[in-house]
Order: sequence, then C-alpha cells, then structure tokens
Amino acid sequence: MSVRPSIRETVDTLCMQLAQTAVARDRAGGHAAAEREQIRASGLLRLSVPRAQGGEGADWSEVLAVVRRLAEVDSALAHVFAFHHLQIASVLLYGDAGHHERLLVPTVREKLWWGNALNPLDTRTRLVREGEGFRLDGQKSFCSGARGSDRMTVSALQEDGSLAVMALPTAREGIRVLHDWDNMGQRQTDSGTVEFTQVRVHAHELLRAPGPAAAPRMTLRSLLAQSILCNLYAGIARGALDQAAEFTRTEVRAWPASGVAQASQDPYHLMRFGELHVQVRTAELFTQQAALRLDEAWARGDDVTAPERAAVALAVMEAKVIGTRAALEVSSRVFESLGARATAARFGFDRFWRNARTHTLHDPLDYKLRELGQYALNGMAPQPSLYG
Repeated sequence: MSVRPSIRETVDTLCMQLAQTAVARDRAGGHAAAEREQIRASGLLRLSVPRAQGGEGADWSEVLAVVRRLAEVDSALAHVFAFHHLQIASVLLYGDAGHHERLLVPTVREKLWWGNALNPLDTRTRLVREGEGFRLDGQKSFCSGARGSDRMTVSALQEDGSLAVMALPTAREGIRVLHDWDNMGQRQTDSGTVEFTQVRVHAHELLRAPGPAAAPRMTLRSLLAQSILCNLYAGIARGALDQAAEFTRTEVRAWPASGVAQASQDPYHLMRFGELHVQVRTAELFTQQAALRLDEAWARGDDVTAPERAAVALAVMEAKVIGTRAALEVSSRVFESLGARATAARFGFDRFWRNARTHTLHDPLDYKLRELGQYALNGMAPQPSLYG
C-alpha cells in the first residue's frame, strides 16, 4: 500500500480484526455496530480531514489504498468507510471555510461517522423555504452508511427545480433511517432508505450544489466516488485471489491424473492463478494510477482546468472497466481450482462474487466504455456527469 508506515500498521491490525468475523457477518447481514466502533477507535475516520481541521490531511491515493486493503477482507465495511470519506470530500468541495470548521473539527474531535443520502437519481426529496430556514421532506434510497452515522450529506430538489445539498445530524427530529437493506451482496453497507418528515434545515447547513456550469474542481466528487468503486473492486479481486491461493496450498488435494503430489503444483492451477494474478495486478496498478491523477487535480484547487479534469476521468474510467472485470472473473474462476468442497457455507468464498456482482451494478459499465470509445475513436473527452 502507498501509505505511511503508522497508518499501514493500523490498517493491518484492523484487517486482522475484521477478518475474524467477516464470513459470519456476511451470512448474518444487518448492521456491523461493533466493527464500526473498531474503525472509529482506529482513528482512520480522520484520515482525509485536512490538518487545518485536526485531521491527517492524507492524499486521496492514501485514503483509497486503505479502502482497497480493507476491501480484501470486508468489502462492505470498506464501502461504508470509503463513503464516510466521500462525504468529507463533499464538505470540502461544496462548503466554505465556515462549513469546514463547523463540520470537520467536530468530526475529528468526536470521531464522527458520516453517512450518505445524496443519491442523485432519487429525486423524491424536496426542500422548501419555511421562515428563516427550510423544511425537508421525502425519501432517499441507497443511503450507504446512513444507519449508525452521526452526520450525513443529503440532496433535495428546491422549489425552482435546482439541487440543494446539505449536511445534517442523523439524529435530527424527522429523520428516520430504515433497516431495509437486504441485497445478496455488500450486506453490511447499511445502504437502505432514509425518510425525511418535516425536517428543519438551517441556512448555515446548506452547502453549495454543483450546477450545470460548475467549476471543474467542484465536479471532482463524482470522480472520487468512481475511484472508490475501482478500489473496492480491486480489493475484492485481491482478497478472492489471496484467500483462494491459501486454500489451494493447504486444503485442495491433487487430482489423480495430475501426476503431482500437491495441488499447488498442478499445471492447470498454476496457469489459472497466473492468469488471475495478471488481472489483479492490472486492476491494482490502474486504480493506483487513477488515484495519483486525482491527487494532482485536487492539489490544483480552483486552478484545475477542464482538460485536466477530463484526464482524471479517463484514468478512472479505465480503472473502473478493468477493476470490474477483474473482481467478477477472479471471484468466479477461483472455484475452478478450489473445487466443490470450497462451496461450503462455512468458507464464505461466495461472498467475494456476491459483493462484486452487487456493487458493480452501481452504474452501467457500458456507458464508461462508450465514453472511452468516443475518446479512442473520435478524440472526444468525457464531460462531467453525476457518475463520472
């Protein structure tokens, strides 16, 4: 990982803790309250908060490397952890200096978890002016990390049809986080529905929302969100491959016709693991390269240009395609070496494929390929969108 030694040691310790219960928790689903407290206690929630507000001030490449490492053992909690940092990025991009102090200093001091209710495709929430403030009503779906969070970012349509983004305490009166996430994968991401009923919103809680003419810097959020997905997929692929390799070395018996004493020397297993290794390494390298491109654009601040932003988008799209395919293929093909015995529920090898299959449906890969095709064939750079 491209992280500082002290952070690496913390992450490795956390991964060992999460790995002990990962299979059982995946089978049970629900809210991983105890494990989220372990993450809170680790201090990693302050990783992306700037030093000016008391955080670690990590580059996004370092944050994403941590996400990828966590995803090797538990992609659901890696998802929740990553989306916490995505909301911090939202405050940094859409908020002013006052928002940064009011929202991020307490995040570090009180070790607050941030959740997400910013799903741009779900337009059922409405924000209307009421007195000196506003009233929020409606629902949001796919609200990753909302359950168990202390703060959340929320989007809603205003009376004039424009988008509003706000930062609210999850415990505010009128906010109800439903426990209705029951999908086949990413089972502990708490990605269910949040209901808002006559929720009071103060003017200072509104952040700037990126409009059609938003500066390139404000559109970096969607690229960070897509980068998170890339790293989750690369982490899933790595976790599936490494755990399958360990199982093959220690548990799989050599096939009688192989002519070898150990399954780890079977020529077909060697060929398969070689092919999958190349896919995983390619996914890791492309995600790392995309993260470094994102760092460069982020560091440019308000001076980042549209062409520079487009270069990041291309790198992220490439990583997304490669990572998606690696996660799906590796998590499926390892069974060809593991054999029928590895399909027993107690091993939990199926969770890698279920998590990959569920999360890679986040937004259609076809449209990433279309944009890459437009660039490769016609020289057209991708334009900022809600998903890239």
